[in-house]
Amino acid sequence: MILSQVSFQDKTSQNHPETTKNSDQSSSYSVKTNQNPDNSDFNQVRKESPPGDDQSHDYIQKCLERISQYSLVGESHLEKYLHDQRRRCCRPNTIKNSSLDILLFFKFLKKIGRPWIETITRSDVSSFVEHEQDRGLKPATVSTRLRTLYAFLGYLAERDIVSPDLLKKKLRIKVPDPLPRAIDPEDIRAFLSVIHKTRDRAMMLLLLRTGMRIGELLNTRVVDINLEEKRIEIYEARKTRTGRVVYLSKDAEKALKNWLNERDSREPYLFYSFRRDRDMISYTGARRIFNKYMAEAGLAHKGYSLHCLRHTFASELLNAGMRLECLQQVLGHSCIEMTRRYARLTDITRREEYFKAMDKIEKGEINGSYQCDS
Repeated sequence: MILSQVSFQDKTSQNHPETTKNSDQSSSYSVKTNQNPDNSDFNQVRKESPPGDDQSHDYIQKCLERISQYSLVGESHLEKYLHDQRRRCCRPNTIKNSSLDILLFFKFLKKIGRPWIETITRSDVSSFVEHEQDRGLKPATVSTRLRTLYAFLGYLAERDIVSPDLLKKKLRIKVPDPLPRAIDPEDIRAFLSVIHKTRDRAMMLLLLRTGMRIGELLNTRVVDINLEEKRIEIYEARKTRTGRVVYLSKDAEKALKNWLNERDSREPYLFYSFRRDRDMISYTGARRIFNKYMAEAGLAHKGYSLHCLRHTFASELLNAGMRLECLQQVLGHSCIEMTRRYARLTDITRREEYFKAMDKIEKGEINGSYQCDS
């Protein structure tokens, strides 16, 4: 397969001298526009990231150390469960979050004087939920921990370690279903107007125009970009583990090219950290960048989050007439019900029909007029 290339001059030595290893020499790099997954150079770059299996092993070891430190019950059972998750190729973050949630339950059992995990009851599970609620946690957080706990108890019940009665009539937490929060158009304009740093502008515009999750963008490598076809290939989404393609608008493409012109061509990640101890920008770092510009634009009091850029992307596409099924694919939702939330927020047809009907009511065209004076 012939690869066409778009080359850019590396100007890192002028803009970020601290990141340039040979500041007296300029270098060039290429963005491949028709990558072949079988290409050896392509595969070599993707192998540079640390294997998730090692990360999972580290999380398991840290969890077991904490159990031993606090003398908690159920160490051997939890170790087997986490290794079972690892064998089933659960993501490292899934193993990490499972271990943390189950550790909280073990600490609660110790607090109420439950010496053996084999003796826990439905009442213990209910008391744990109330304990977490009393700590002021949000319903979604409590619900997530409860699902994790039930998955663990299901594993134990299958092995006759706990009573299967624990899984009958499971507790359910009513979780609110709020509307996705999009950023107002005038606020978007104010936000973008204060971003002048090339890297930061490219990052924010890519989030706004592609709908990528922040984790997906931070894990994007230069080889994933296809400028000729104006697209970015997400080979495996961190959340759903499903690959998809997102596309570049004109303003996002321009901002991206400006960043490609300045970045250090030796860094594999599109957005890399200037710190020597890490390759990628962290989630915390990305949120800090977003909050900084929100404050500069005078919007800090509105409580927008970084994820609101994704909500804005989705609502604007629906308002522009994109079909719900297409938006589902672009956003990477496994279930279209997730995408329907944006229809509740941006249904122009519903809005027009409401005002049309209300105009008839106020004009007295049905059963007489009773318009209120303001």
